[in-house]
Amino acid sequence: MIGRRIAVAPMMDYTDRHCRYLLRLLSPGALLYTEMVTAQALAHGDVERLLAFDRAEHPVALQLGGSDPDLLARAALLGERFGYDEVNLNVGCPSDRVQSGRFGACLMAEPGLVADCVRAMREAVGVPVTVKCRIGIDHHDDYAFFENFVGTVSAAGVRTFVVHARKAHLQGLSPRENREVPPLRYEVPQRLKQERPDLEVILNGGLRSAAQVRAWLPYFDGVMLGRQVYQDPYLLAELQREFLDPAWPLPTREDVVARYADYVERMAAAGHRVPLMLRHAQGLYAGQPGARAWRRLLGEQGSRAGANAGVLRDSLRAFRRAA
Repeated sequence: MIGRRIAVAPMMDYTDRHCRYLLRLLSPGALLYTEMVTAQALAHGDVERLLAFDRAEHPVALQLGGSDPDLLARAALLGERFGYDEVNLNVGCPSDRVQSGRFGACLMAEPGLVADCVRAMREAVGVPVTVKCRIGIDHHDDYAFFENFVGTVSAAGVRTFVVHARKAHLQGLSPRENREVPPLRYEVPQRLKQERPDLEVILNGGLRSAAQVRAWLPYFDGVMLGRQVYQDPYLLAELQREFLDPAWPLPTREDVVARYADYVERMAAAGHRVPLMLRHAQGLYAGQPGARAWRRLLGEQGSRAGANAGVLRDSLRAFRRAA
């Protein structure tokens, strides 16, 4: 059974395989998610490039975008064959590009179609199929709308809902504004959990600290954090220690850098671009003395021609001297 007590959100342009490897060094138990991959891309693109990941990343979930049940079923099957522990359907992203493809948050207006999609996915795979959604869209933001959506989709067999506790504005707000402007309403997924104890409800949206996790986790089956963990990855280690395994020894940031440097070296030899891997480590010293110097060192050195894993090791030595 997959543990979802602590999870890291799927984030476009952030949670690629290299980011997930780094996060796994900071938490053995958190559930990690891929960036959203569209079913259409898997039907016509480079499947190996889109789905390959390091086995050390387990437990890891594949998030899919789409609205065609057949395409999603085939995409889910590919995900299962590649070894993902869960397949998640994106019903929460409000971007224009996503809407034009008829998937993401706009699908909340079509719960019957979402039910058809997840039913097809569940029939195709043996791993769990879950849904990530909002609490509403545009003017459809009362509890009855949300309850009807969840009820319709859960009737198709979905037991786990990751709920971003904001509604989505499909017009007029950018994706970033949709993560910040609509007010957080934790009471909506909280009520869902109270009324539907048979469902697994994971709270997402606005969680930025261990104190907030401590306050809200008792009301849910788990919590999902996003950009705060990317900007301050060491927070994930602290959450692992407090909420998943109190006996787990916290790694030092220096140890994480050293182990990630070994990974970067291995992946660079396989043809992966070093700057894309190094950028994920820039937040490791967030909140610590010299954090700005660390980001500067890594950014400057990592952007130079011929940058390799030694950039991490050299930056760490320079950072220690400056500290």
